[in-house]
Amino acid sequence: MSGPAPEDIRRAAQAGEGVIRVTPVLSSRTLSKRAGATVLLKPENLQRTGSFKLRGALAKIAALGDACAAGVVTASAGNHGQAVAYAAQARGVRCEVFMPETASVAKVEAAAALGAVVHLVGINVDDSLEAARRRAEDGGLAFVHPFDDPDVIAGQGTIGLELLEQVPDLQRVIVPIGGGGLISGIAIALPDTEVIGV
Repeated sequence: MSGPAPEDIRRAAQAGEGVIRVTPVLSSRTLSKRAGATVLLKPENLQRTGSFKLRGALAKIAALGDACAAGVVTASAGNHGQAVAYAAQARGVRCEVFMPETASVAKVEAAAALGAVVHLVGINVDDSLEAARRRAEDGGLAFVHPFDDPDVIAGQGTIGLELLEQVPDLQRVIVPIGGGGLISGIAIALPDTEVIGV
């Protein structure tokens, strides 16, 4: 599997049009003072579903096209599941989300409220991922991985495109790392900017 290219990130931005919110860039006087430089924050918690994950979910569903006609399936502890459920609902696609039995009740209810059929399986996300893959194979559904997928990575990279427009003198971006999809997409979108993972 090859990674996404900059043109894939531009295509992902088009896939999100009409659904993705362009999140603002906010200055932080406190952090700027401590860092001795201007520090800006991009609050993706203001994105629909409360996280950046919707960007990747929309990009993946768009890339699948007719391959997701029977529906999509994913696994998540919460944010990715909600994002795929929202993206599927927005695009008229059936959705199933596998979540660990220990998942937050609020996250389970949020995914279900967005039209997803939620299955509580296993004690961790790895157990849920395994069950979701089996369901995809057995049911002819398209599997949407939370981060290890070029289309999902391209979708997350759209944050980098927004940053380029919002911060013309951007020098450095600090990105949280979980599975690595967010930082990968941003680094591809910002090849001339220092990208630091934390």
